[in-house]
Amino acid sequence: MKRLISTTLLFATLAAMTFCQEFKETNGGAARDGVPARKFSVSTTYYSFLNFGEEKTNTHHYEFHVGYKLTPKDRLGIKVATWKMFAPMGLPMQEQLKFDENNFYPGRLRESGIGVTYQRMLWKGLFAAAEVLPQLKTYIDINDEKIGNGFKLYTSYHLGYHFSFFKDRVYLEPQIHCQYWPVNTNTPQAFKEEDIKWNNYFLFEPNLYIGVSF
Repeated sequence: MKRLISTTLLFATLAAMTFCQEFKETNGGAARDGVPARKFSVSTTYYSFLNFGEEKTNTHHYEFHVGYKLTPKDRLGIKVATWKMFAPMGLPMQEQLKFDENNFYPGRLRESGIGVTYQRMLWKGLFAAAEVLPQLKTYIDINDEKIGNGFKLYTSYHLGYHFSFFKDRVYLEPQIHCQYWPVNTNTPQAFKEEDIKWNNYFLFEPNLYIGVSF
Protein backbone atom coordinates (compact mmCIF):
# COMPACT_ATOMS: atom_id res chain seq x y z
CA MET A 1 0.00 0.00 0.00
CA LYS A 2 2.81 2.42 0.85
CA ARG A 3 4.47 1.62 -2.48
CA LEU A 4 1.19 2.40 -4.25
CA ILE A 5 0.85 5.65 -2.32
CA SER A 6 4.39 6.76 -3.21
CA THR A 7 3.83 5.92 -6.88
CA THR A 8 0.53 7.81 -6.91
CA LEU A 9 2.22 10.84 -5.37
CA LEU A 10 5.01 10.76 -7.94
CA PHE A 11 2.59 10.74 -10.87
CA ALA A 12 0.43 13.43 -9.28
CA THR A 13 3.46 15.64 -8.76
CA LEU A 14 4.68 15.19 -12.31
CA ALA A 15 1.21 15.88 -13.66
CA ALA A 16 0.98 19.05 -11.57
CA MET A 17 4.33 20.31 -12.81
CA THR A 18 3.47 19.56 -16.43
CA PHE A 19 0.05 21.22 -16.19
CA CYS A 20 1.51 24.27 -14.52
CA GLN A 21 4.12 24.66 -17.24
CA GLU A 22 1.51 24.30 -19.99
CA PHE A 23 -0.71 26.84 -18.24
CA LYS A 24 2.09 29.39 -18.13
CA GLU A 25 3.04 28.81 -21.75
CA THR A 26 -0.58 29.12 -22.89
CA ASN A 27 -0.87 32.46 -21.15
CA GLY A 28 2.50 33.67 -22.33
CA GLY A 29 3.82 33.79 -18.79
CA ALA A 30 1.93 37.03 -18.26
CA ALA A 31 1.75 38.53 -14.80
CA ARG A 32 -1.66 38.17 -13.23
CA ASP A 33 -1.95 41.71 -11.87
CA GLY A 34 -5.71 41.76 -12.30
CA VAL A 35 -6.33 38.72 -10.09
CA PRO A 36 -8.02 39.69 -6.82
CA ALA A 37 -6.30 38.79 -3.56
CA ARG A 38 -7.45 35.42 -2.20
CA LYS A 39 -6.81 35.49 1.51
CA PHE A 40 -8.57 32.26 2.57
CA SER A 41 -7.84 28.68 1.62
CA VAL A 42 -9.09 25.17 2.36
CA SER A 43 -6.96 22.10 1.69
CA THR A 44 -6.46 18.45 2.46
CA THR A 45 -3.80 15.81 1.96
CA TYR A 46 -4.21 13.20 -0.75
CA TYR A 47 -4.28 10.62 2.08
CA SER A 48 -7.89 11.70 2.65
CA PHE A 49 -8.79 10.06 -0.68
CA LEU A 50 -7.07 6.72 0.02
CA ASN A 51 -9.32 5.32 2.75
CA PHE A 52 -10.10 2.02 1.10
CA GLY A 53 -8.58 -1.43 0.85
CA GLU A 54 -7.94 -4.01 3.52
CA GLU A 55 -9.38 -2.88 6.84
CA LYS A 56 -6.45 -4.28 8.79
CA THR A 57 -4.08 -1.71 7.27
CA ASN A 58 -6.58 1.07 6.48
CA THR A 59 -5.53 4.17 8.39
CA HIS A 60 -8.85 6.03 7.89
CA HIS A 61 -6.83 9.21 7.50
CA TYR A 62 -8.85 12.44 7.23
CA GLU A 63 -7.15 15.82 7.39
CA PHE A 64 -8.31 19.37 6.59
CA HIS A 65 -6.67 22.78 6.73
CA VAL A 66 -8.23 26.25 6.78
CA GLY A 67 -5.70 28.99 6.04
CA TYR A 68 -5.54 32.77 6.10
CA LYS A 69 -2.93 34.73 4.15
CA LEU A 70 -1.46 37.31 6.51
CA THR A 71 0.89 38.69 3.84
CA PRO A 72 1.73 37.60 0.27
CA LYS A 73 4.37 35.29 1.79
CA ASP A 74 2.88 34.24 5.15
CA ARG A 75 -0.10 31.97 5.75
CA LEU A 76 -1.48 30.93 9.13
CA GLY A 77 -3.94 28.09 9.45
CA ILE A 78 -5.95 25.64 11.53
CA LYS A 79 -5.47 21.90 11.02
CA VAL A 80 -8.03 19.22 11.91
CA ALA A 81 -6.93 15.61 11.53
CA THR A 82 -7.75 12.06 12.56
CA TRP A 83 -6.24 8.69 11.68
CA LYS A 84 -5.90 5.10 12.89
CA MET A 85 -2.49 3.50 13.37
CA PHE A 86 -1.98 -0.23 13.00
CA ALA A 87 1.79 0.05 13.62
CA PRO A 88 4.15 2.57 15.28
CA MET A 89 4.50 5.88 13.45
CA GLY A 90 8.27 5.78 13.95
CA LEU A 91 8.76 2.74 11.70
CA PRO A 92 11.37 3.57 9.01
CA MET A 93 10.07 3.55 5.45
CA GLN A 94 11.84 0.30 4.59
CA GLU A 95 10.07 -1.41 7.49
CA GLN A 96 6.71 0.04 6.51
CA LEU A 97 7.06 -1.32 2.98
CA LYS A 98 7.53 -4.85 4.35
CA PHE A 99 4.12 -4.86 6.08
CA ASP A 100 5.61 -7.25 8.63
CA GLU A 101 2.83 -8.12 11.09
CA ASN A 102 5.47 -8.62 13.77
CA ASN A 103 5.65 -4.81 13.86
CA PHE A 104 1.89 -4.32 14.16
CA TYR A 105 0.16 -3.14 17.31
CA PRO A 106 -1.97 -5.61 19.29
CA GLY A 107 -5.00 -3.63 18.16
CA ARG A 108 -5.44 -0.11 16.77
CA LEU A 109 -4.61 3.43 17.86
CA ARG A 110 -6.93 6.33 16.96
CA GLU A 111 -5.35 9.81 17.08
CA SER A 112 -7.40 12.99 16.59
CA GLY A 113 -6.66 16.66 17.13
CA ILE A 114 -6.92 20.33 16.21
CA GLY A 115 -3.76 22.37 15.74
CA VAL A 116 -2.09 25.31 13.99
CA THR A 117 0.00 25.65 10.83
CA TYR A 118 2.35 28.29 9.46
CA GLN A 119 3.67 28.53 5.91
CA ARG A 120 6.36 30.89 4.58
CA MET A 121 7.00 31.37 0.86
CA LEU A 122 10.76 31.39 0.27
CA TRP A 123 11.24 31.87 -3.45
CA LYS A 124 8.58 31.83 -6.17
CA GLY A 125 6.50 28.74 -5.24
CA LEU A 126 9.07 27.21 -2.87
CA PHE A 127 7.83 27.18 0.72
CA ALA A 128 8.66 25.98 4.22
CA ALA A 129 5.98 25.17 6.78
CA ALA A 130 5.51 23.92 10.32
CA GLU A 131 2.44 22.24 11.84
CA VAL A 132 1.69 21.61 15.52
CA LEU A 133 -1.12 19.19 16.32
CA PRO A 134 -2.07 18.25 19.91
CA GLN A 135 -3.85 14.88 19.74
CA LEU A 136 -6.08 12.77 21.92
CA LYS A 137 -5.31 9.05 21.64
CA THR A 138 -7.70 6.12 21.97
CA TYR A 139 -6.34 2.58 22.21
CA ILE A 140 -8.40 -0.36 20.93
CA ASP A 141 -7.38 -3.99 21.51
CA ILE A 142 -7.76 -6.90 19.07
CA ASN A 143 -11.32 -7.45 20.33
CA ASP A 144 -12.31 -3.87 19.42
CA GLU A 145 -12.51 -2.96 23.11
CA LYS A 146 -11.26 0.41 24.32
CA ILE A 147 -8.36 -0.08 26.73
CA GLY A 148 -7.07 3.44 27.33
CA ASN A 149 -6.63 7.10 26.41
CA GLY A 150 -3.56 9.27 26.07
CA PHE A 151 -2.12 12.48 24.67
CA LYS A 152 0.41 13.14 21.91
CA LEU A 153 1.99 16.39 20.75
CA TYR A 154 2.60 15.82 17.04
CA THR A 155 4.67 18.27 14.97
CA SER A 156 5.77 18.25 11.34
CA TYR A 157 8.17 20.34 9.25
CA HIS A 158 7.62 20.75 5.50
CA LEU A 159 9.50 21.80 2.39
CA GLY A 160 7.56 21.91 -0.86
CA TYR A 161 6.41 23.83 -3.91
CA HIS A 162 3.11 25.67 -4.47
CA PHE A 163 1.54 25.25 -7.93
CA SER A 164 -1.56 27.37 -8.57
CA PHE A 165 -4.14 27.09 -11.35
CA PHE A 166 -7.26 28.88 -12.60
CA LYS A 167 -6.20 32.35 -11.43
CA ASP A 168 -5.00 31.02 -8.06
CA ARG A 169 -8.31 29.37 -7.24
CA VAL A 170 -6.89 25.83 -7.09
CA TYR A 171 -3.45 24.71 -5.93
CA LEU A 172 -1.28 21.63 -5.45
CA GLU A 173 1.61 21.45 -2.99
CA PRO A 174 3.91 18.45 -3.44
CA GLN A 175 6.23 18.33 -0.45
CA ILE A 176 8.53 16.39 1.82
CA HIS A 177 8.07 16.56 5.58
CA CYS A 178 9.59 15.28 8.80
CA GLN A 179 7.54 14.42 11.89
CA TYR A 180 8.49 14.60 15.55
CA TRP A 181 6.32 13.89 18.61
CA PRO A 182 8.14 14.94 21.82
CA VAL A 183 5.17 14.21 24.10
CA ASN A 184 3.38 10.84 24.10
CA THR A 185 1.59 9.87 27.32
CA ASN A 186 -0.43 7.02 28.86
CA THR A 187 0.51 4.34 26.35
CA PRO A 188 -0.69 0.85 27.37
CA GLN A 189 2.18 -1.55 28.01
CA ALA A 190 1.42 -3.81 25.04
CA PHE A 191 1.53 -0.83 22.65
CA LYS A 192 4.54 0.71 24.39
CA GLU A 193 6.54 -2.46 23.75
CA GLU A 194 6.15 -1.82 20.02
CA ASP A 195 6.76 1.94 20.21
CA ILE A 196 10.05 1.71 22.09
CA LYS A 197 11.60 -0.32 19.27
CA TRP A 198 11.57 2.78 17.06
CA ASN A 199 12.28 6.51 17.14
CA ASN A 200 9.82 9.24 18.09
CA TYR A 201 10.37 10.87 14.69
CA PHE A 202 9.97 9.99 11.02
CA LEU A 203 12.06 11.62 8.30
CA PHE A 204 11.33 12.61 4.71
CA GLU A 205 7.78 11.48 4.05
CA PRO A 206 6.42 12.52 0.62
CA ASN A 207 3.00 14.16 0.60
CA LEU A 208 0.67 16.16 -1.61
CA TYR A 209 -1.76 18.85 -0.44
CA ILE A 210 -4.73 19.77 -2.63
CA GLY A 211 -6.53 23.04 -1.97
CA VAL A 212 -8.72 25.92 -3.11
CA SER A 213 -8.34 29.63 -2.39
CA PHE A 214 -11.06 32.25 -2.14
